[in-house]
Amino acid sequence: MLAGLYSTFGPANEVLKIVETDLPEPSKGQVRVKLMTSGVNPSDYKMRLGSRPLTHPFQIPGSDGAGIIDAIGEGVTKSKIGDRVWVFNAAYHRPFGTSAQYTVVDEWMAEPLPKQLNFEQGACLGIPVMTAYQCLFADGSLHGQTIYVVGGAGVVANYAIQLAKWGGAKVITSVSSQEKALAAQLAGADEVINYRTQDVVQEILRMTQQQGVDRVIEVDFGKNLSTNTQILRPGGTCVMYAFTTQPELPLPMMGLMVKNITYKFTLVYSISPTERQKVLSGISQWLSESNPICNIAAKFDLDDIIKAHELVESGNKIGHVILKISHLM
Repeated sequence: MLAGLYSTFGPANEVLKIVETDLPEPSKGQVRVKLMTSGVNPSDYKMRLGSRPLTHPFQIPGSDGAGIIDAIGEGVTKSKIGDRVWVFNAAYHRPFGTSAQYTVVDEWMAEPLPKQLNFEQGACLGIPVMTAYQCLFADGSLHGQTIYVVGGAGVVANYAIQLAKWGGAKVITSVSSQEKALAAQLAGADEVINYRTQDVVQEILRMTQQQGVDRVIEVDFGKNLSTNTQILRPGGTCVMYAFTTQPELPLPMMGLMVKNITYKFTLVYSISPTERQKVLSGISQWLSESNPICNIAAKFDLDDIIKAHELVESGNKIGHVILKISHLM
């Protein structure tokens, strides 16, 4: 099969290559997926740059993708062959990610793809949607709450807006441009703040009658620590799922203690099996009751995986970057 892979860490144009490699075979409890699409996430380029050590001689990047199960291992129901699925976690401590014609994953990593969604949409459902769901619903219902989603045009944040509205919450978000404001509004945001031209703290307190928000979904813990401490209502929660730098910061202890604020940290790759099942069940219900907006910024052929990685790494996009693989079949 053809696969994009790397064997050493470094820039995309130096280490990523398209090679012919052996077709993987599923072991006990595994399925093989003939991939039609692959989603390229920030974690993919961060892994390529060395955020985690290589655990195998090579790494095919790509946690997320969509395709058709074409082979199964021992213990997997035979009727699964031919099922349309979306795949997640394929590259987490495993060599066979989704930037290839085929991947082999444990059965639980391949979820049924609803009939109304195509394979490009399926490649969007993995880590971004799962992260958004876990950040929002890990502590229960959001009904009647006010949620602040930082950077509402970002991939995870945009799904957080959609999911929070589905869950019965009011959503405030922040963006840096009119184009990004439109993406947030289309996702369902009730209020949009341009953080380049408006004071986020003043605006959120005004919008909430000085009460603050119940929950913050945060993409950059260190940068916004002071802001979030001020805008959270007493007993509120801030959930951080990413950071642009790895800061060692003094905490505003008095502000946090006085308001009994909780800070939580989420990495959806490593949540417990029980948590993961709740996330997958919730996403399945959301998909059955909603029409998800999957913003796709660009599509590349597998041959252009270098360009795909470079675009995601640049941050100059609104939405997903998708690799098209079906044309190679």
